[in-house]
Amino acid sequence: MFTIYPAIDIRGGKCVRLIQGDYNRETVYNDNPLEVAREWERLGGTFIHLVDLDGAKAGHPVNDDIIRSIASAVQVPVQVGGGLRTRADVDRVLSLGVSRVILGTAAIEDRAFTEEVLGTYGDKITIGLDARNGYVATRGWLETSEVKAEELARELAAKGAETFIFTDISRDGMMQGPNVEAILSLAKSSGRQVIASGGVSTMEDLLKLSSHAKEGIGGAIVGKALYTGSIQLDEAIRAVAGAE
Repeated sequence: MFTIYPAIDIRGGKCVRLIQGDYNRETVYNDNPLEVAREWERLGGTFIHLVDLDGAKAGHPVNDDIIRSIASAVQVPVQVGGGLRTRADVDRVLSLGVSRVILGTAAIEDRAFTEEVLGTYGDKITIGLDARNGYVATRGWLETSEVKAEELARELAAKGAETFIFTDISRDGMMQGPNVEAILSLAKSSGRQVIASGGVSTMEDLLKLSSHAKEGIGGAIVGKALYTGSIQLDEAIRAVAGAE
């Protein structure tokens, strides 16, 4: 089963997109993220992807009220990432009604915490691996670690991680297509489901990714392409289902 995750990136209470994670290269697409979430659900979205960009920069979740309002307004599950670096953060955001939380920076910088919440919450924890030239970037992509994405995925899979979100930063917001080879390699090396993120810009991109569903590519996060209209969510969902 291949899932399309429409993305809502929240900054300053608005629905925005950044280019390559650069906070100075922002486009505001809608002043009301809740409206956007309802629209994605209306068009057939089965899982919504939220990013608290303010939280990613601050190092702790910031937009709790918006996240709670979205989780309670839609019938489909919601996953949230951005600034989740303590057990209290994870507990609190899950209490807002979301189905999954995404750990990024913490998965690199605090392994004991990451293993603890994987042990407690299991598949409610998704690991976000944002890579620059194969190495994991942290702190809202402002820093690059010395940890290889594939090595970290293998280690965390052994500790209970079931799902990874892989972003090739060089492709994000550039509408150049996803790095299918790197995503497949991560799925193969970890033995787990990988959600593709970054660069998905056409229906062809989605069909290419979904053709590898049996090899571990479990879905794709689509952001800018939905907001610019280069991908229509309802059409994409039907096309992927038809291809399967």
